[in-house]
Amino acid sequence: MSPHTSAPAHSSASAHTSASPHASGPSRPSASELLDFVRRTAADSALIDSLPLDPQGRTWVRLDGPGGSEAWLIGWPPGTGTGWHDHAESQGAFATARGALRENALAARLPASGWKTLELAEDLDRQRELTVGQGRAFGRHHVHEVYNASETEHAVSVHAYHPPLPLLRRFSRTGAVLRLEQIERPEDWQ
Repeated sequence: MSPHTSAPAHSSASAHTSASPHASGPSRPSASELLDFVRRTAADSALIDSLPLDPQGRTWVRLDGPGGSEAWLIGWPPGTGTGWHDHAESQGAFATARGALRENALAARLPASGWKTLELAEDLDRQRELTVGQGRAFGRHHVHEVYNASETEHAVSVHAYHPPLPLLRRFSRTGAVLRLEQIERPEDWQ
């Protein structure tokens, strides 16, 4: 696999998958199994060291995830992030392998469709910092942004999603107003 580089974008910006976004069955990994996978993978120092780091943009390599999940090893230069987004019908997990990542998230499940702008209630914001070895799992329609707040050091992380990402919704946020800006599909990431 060859690594990819880009300006700050979602970790799967170059992903393409032909798997059904609603695939299920006996091998469907749970959120806790995805979290276990990303933590184990983040502890693989040889794999982490193999990712070339670019000072200008994120780098990533696709990995084989458990049960047909989509997985990524991602390098984050200082100050880069994803912006607000969700993973539609996919559940997921990520863990930090090097450095630290911050996650801002909303503690509410948003409607899957039928809206362009939402006014968020108070006290929905959650922030956490994930240092080496720490990770988190999340369910469908989890809205968050992830970024490397360091001004000097790269971060590296491992992410997994199941089913493989059928789409990604990008949002902008001004105060309590969340606005749907763009819907991306795997064919857009080629």
